[in-house]
Amino acid sequence: MTFYSILLVIHIIAAVVGLGASFGMPVLMSSVKTVSQAKFALVVFKGIEKFAKIGSITLLITGIIMAIINPYLFSEIWYIASLIIYVAVQPIAAAMLPKKVKLQMEVLEKHQGEDLPEEYITLAKQSVPLNNILYVSAIVLIILMTIKPF
Repeated sequence: MTFYSILLVIHIIAAVVGLGASFGMPVLMSSVKTVSQAKFALVVFKGIEKFAKIGSITLLITGIIMAIINPYLFSEIWYIASLIIYVAVQPIAAAMLPKKVKLQMEVLEKHQGEDLPEEYITLAKQSVPLNNILYVSAIVLIILMTIKPF
């Protein structure tokens, strides 16, 4: 097995670990009905977010190393588009969504009772389009990297 092959395997595993877990989050987050469930879901979200971050960083590093080994990748449109998409969604993944999650948890910590407070529901609804951008971007990245259409 070559060094490049090992990098490729790590790259694929990082995609499965980093992206795979993230796709289950909408199911978890949309099923909460009480404050206790929401708190638990947010704790799970934070744990899964660690896998997503490690996977994402590993994807970037291995992808760039593979391109350094095979410099022709830097002239492939699918590769360049993948890098642009990756960089474009980082403000959402690294700043905007974690801030929303932190605010949601703060709202829940202050709230008395088990009914979900309106402020939490509003924050959750504001997160949906951001999450959708990330999910669509991830699907596009997967398509670009597997099919290499151009």
